[in-house]
Amino acid sequence: MVIKKILIVLLFISLPVLSQEPVYIGTYTKTEGHVDGKAEGIYLMYRNVENGKLSRPETVAEVINPSFVKTSQDGKNLYAVSELGDKDDNSGYIHSFKRNKDNSLEELGKLSTESFAPCHIETDKSGKYVFVANYMGGVVMVYKRDKNGNLKTNQKIVLENPDVSHAHSVNMSADNKTAYIADLGNDKIWIFDFDEEKGYLTKSLQPYVSLAKGSGPRHFTLSEEGNYAYSINELKSSISVFKVDKNGGLEFVERKTTLPENFEGANATADIHLHPSGTFLYASNRGHNSIIAFLVDEKSGKLKLIDYFSTEGKTPRNFGISSDGKFLYAANQDSDSITGFRIDENTGKLYKIQKAKVMSPVCIEFTQ
Repeated sequence: MVIKKILIVLLFISLPVLSQEPVYIGTYTKTEGHVDGKAEGIYLMYRNVENGKLSRPETVAEVINPSFVKTSQDGKNLYAVSELGDKDDNSGYIHSFKRNKDNSLEELGKLSTESFAPCHIETDKSGKYVFVANYMGGVVMVYKRDKNGNLKTNQKIVLENPDVSHAHSVNMSADNKTAYIADLGNDKIWIFDFDEEKGYLTKSLQPYVSLAKGSGPRHFTLSEEGNYAYSINELKSSISVFKVDKNGGLEFVERKTTLPENFEGANATADIHLHPSGTFLYASNRGHNSIIAFLVDEKSGKLKLIDYFSTEGKTPRNFGISSDGKFLYAANQDSDSITGFRIDENTGKLYKIQKAKVMSPVCIEFTQ
């Protein structure tokens, strides 16, 4: 009996601790025209991969307004914008960090984004280049990344009508040959060919696709096989669906509202993501304060409404879907919380699992 008890104890001692996945949170740290930032910088949280719950946040880097953060393809680095305006400094910045074994961050340096209010970071599929979209001035930057994760300016692009242009995001195609730039101010999705060897963007045969006036394209996502693409339009609370041709060009398919028919309040959309399965599409509403879920038709790319899900907070900005496709997390920017949901992988519906206290959260980044 004693031996049996000892064996049981040893068995429990040897059982592995539930796996924890590091998650980095981008935030606002000071008051701006659209937000009362209260955070300290970049936060680190841990996601329990079994039940999806997040740990308490800890500050791992003190950066001013790190509103968008992105890990490198190899997971060795984290990049963060410092979203500054013309009254704050001479430009916005991109900060480069080394990720230590304990997931703490060691700053390598920072570079100017050569304009103001940088708001989005993308990496190319090779992991050699980093792109930054500046909300002000129509400026998109391409940086070359060395083996240690340091960045060097490689190319600067100024979009049409820079006084009204608001470049809000850059997204790369699965084959790494095409870059799509959502320009809220010009109501266009710019299409660029990408030379992976030189790290240069050049206008594509179809240089852009225009959206309805006042749409305000903000973020963009593509299906894994690259056949369809989706633009979330901030000012019209809509999603535009496109078919992607073999050269990366876009052909309009349909437009869907992100709001229920009876909603009469003010609203601005924010983020959009496809589920890893490609079966569901999710988008965030700021005002209606919800995540809307759609079923994706695999043959046409068209969308069918599943339902709306309250984020139980104010102004859900960006949101993230775990790589295993089991959980979704919405950053409630103006109510200092992140709401976690379990995703029903059969229906696409969301079920709340947690509401975690986090100051002024904006961006949720799972590690590569």
